[in-house]
Amino acid sequence: MSEKVVDVTEIFGSNVFNDAAMRERLPKAVYKELKKTIELGKELNPAIADTVANAMKDWAVEHGATHYTHWFQPMTGITAEKHDAFISPTADGKVLLEFSGKELIKGEPDASSFPSGGLRATNEARGYTAWDCTSPAFIKESPDGSTILCIPTAFSSYTGEALDKKIPLLRSMEAVNAQALRILRLFGNTTSKKVTTSVGPEQEYFLIDKADYAKRKDLIFTGRTLFGAMPPKGQELDDHYFGTVRERVLSYMKDLNIELWKLGITAKTQHNEVAPAQHELAPIYGTTNVGTDHNQLVMETMKRVADRHGLACLLHEKPFAGVNGSGKHNNWSMGTDDGINLLEPGKTPHENVQFLLFLTAILKAVDEHADLLRLSASSAGNDHRLGANEAPPAIISVYLGEQLDDVLKQLDTTGEATSSIQGKTYESGVTTLPSFMQDATDRNRTSPFAFTGNKFEFRMVGSTQSIATPNCILNTIVADSLCELADELEKADNFEMAVHDKIKELVGKHKRIIFNGNGYSDEWVAEAEKRGLPNIKCLVDAVGALVKDENVAMFEKFGVLNRAELESRAEIYYENYAKQINIEAKTMLDMAKKQIAPAVMKYSADMAKGVVDLKASGVDTSVQEGILKDIATELKALTAAVDKLEAVDAKALALEDDMEKAARCFHDEVFAVMGEVREPADKLESLVDKEYWPFPQYEDMLFYV
Repeated sequence: MSEKVVDVTEIFGSNVFNDAAMRERLPKAVYKELKKTIELGKELNPAIADTVANAMKDWAVEHGATHYTHWFQPMTGITAEKHDAFISPTADGKVLLEFSGKELIKGEPDASSFPSGGLRATNEARGYTAWDCTSPAFIKESPDGSTILCIPTAFSSYTGEALDKKIPLLRSMEAVNAQALRILRLFGNTTSKKVTTSVGPEQEYFLIDKADYAKRKDLIFTGRTLFGAMPPKGQELDDHYFGTVRERVLSYMKDLNIELWKLGITAKTQHNEVAPAQHELAPIYGTTNVGTDHNQLVMETMKRVADRHGLACLLHEKPFAGVNGSGKHNNWSMGTDDGINLLEPGKTPHENVQFLLFLTAILKAVDEHADLLRLSASSAGNDHRLGANEAPPAIISVYLGEQLDDVLKQLDTTGEATSSIQGKTYESGVTTLPSFMQDATDRNRTSPFAFTGNKFEFRMVGSTQSIATPNCILNTIVADSLCELADELEKADNFEMAVHDKIKELVGKHKRIIFNGNGYSDEWVAEAEKRGLPNIKCLVDAVGALVKDENVAMFEKFGVLNRAELESRAEIYYENYAKQINIEAKTMLDMAKKQIAPAVMKYSADMAKGVVDLKASGVDTSVQEGILKDIATELKALTAAVDKLEAVDAKALALEDDMEKAARCFHDEVFAVMGEVREPADKLESLVDKEYWPFPQYEDMLFYV
């Protein structure tokens, strides 16, 4: 019996209190007032809150909702929610379903139980969530039929500090809007009222069988495999990338798309990725705030749907050693409310002065604040990817492609740009295949920050990360660059001459950040050092950028984050890193002592008994004895490494009063010794009979879904 055909146009956005729902259910005056806030950033009129809340409640109840939640994004990097029922008791012992404007606008979760980096003490519990009307409310459905109205909100402390990732992002969007409009006004644009950054994050992930996942403590507790010998085949044949999607995975993707479409998420592209069992989903672009909310929902929905299919979705940046890990390409652009993409070069970019100014302003921002961009993509998991010839290097550079690189070189060398390289006609040499115009430039997958036609692709971001921080930092540094240019150009007597000279000056000052070659090569590392570009190799080295005086001054200048908020975030980075590595070390010790060593000893004992029996029969047992000796050697090495790991982990934990020192110790010593534990364990895996091995191996997990 064939399945019912899905009408995408009918289900898309059906679980979202979107513009169509608001227009239908709100009085015209209330709708117009709310749209002013959403589209133009006008201050929210609290007088309309009760009307909006009641309409939102009625819509949610019609969809089966009994509860609502203020859905927010604390510094954990994931989302948080507390469910409250719509019920209000009546005098006759019954209830009414009510939802007030006050309940819509304001919530009060415990602010002391989330990461605060010292902003809140345990006894300072009051915090507030505030409705973000620029991101539409939605309902989450569970397979058991329970439905929750989710209201996107911002989260702050009683004393006003941002305790989440949304508030700084929204502040950064306002900053880049204000500064970009100043530049547009200089070019005579008086019609655009708002500049918004947009984002389209490509989400990579792995799928394995849920039964295998449940047998691996490392995947359950840390998200990645801490042990695992490589199978005979990995990804070297390049046969998984864009390969035929297996039926089980295709069924998962179908259900995932349906769930995402109902949430108004424009899931567009899906395919197999490079590593076996690895896949990707990419949406169409949306505003940065909504795109960030959507990406959180994508990750959550991926896991939920996987469970329904008997699968486990792994979002860790490096769940398996020896094959590619997962990232999240953050495609970022800027556009106006009346449809102008400010990063669209046009067919003749050498003549597009406005584009060239925005382009060189971004080059300036990336060059001057490479340390902050590097930090924004830093996590314990992403340390495994960056610079490992599977992801961009840890060195920030910008790829522009042949066309724009040529235009900027003309400006730099002659002072004038007089031509733009044009795309050639594609000719296959086969008469039945069509000819078409090629793009004017190639793509570069080794670049951390690549221009790809009318946007920049920030390719360093890790797959588990919230994209709020990378986009907050990107928005802020670009706002800072645009502000400096506007301050200067607004004073110019001759704007045309001044802007030409400024673009040429920016190219000369910041051309060192442009690199169109192979970012994976050793030659680039040496060249980057000559250019004076920072090579920040791990999170612990990157965090300090957040509290540099000049960076603090920039964030405070635009009201994005103050010194206390920045210092708290630095503390959270160190603390999270230390905790994550400690959990990994504890899990590794547990698996080594309780699973691997007993399994190896059982196999050795059984094998030794067999050797005795064979000897008694007069059989030469030198081969078996040699294997037993190899096993004993590796088991001894494993035991010694376990003892060493226990010691250094205890040493790092003793430094918890200074989280920076603790994080440094966990990186330099604990993480290093974890490699010493893994090496003999993986060798033992290749020596011990598969039937004895205590948990699923790479070959089981990577090739059978």
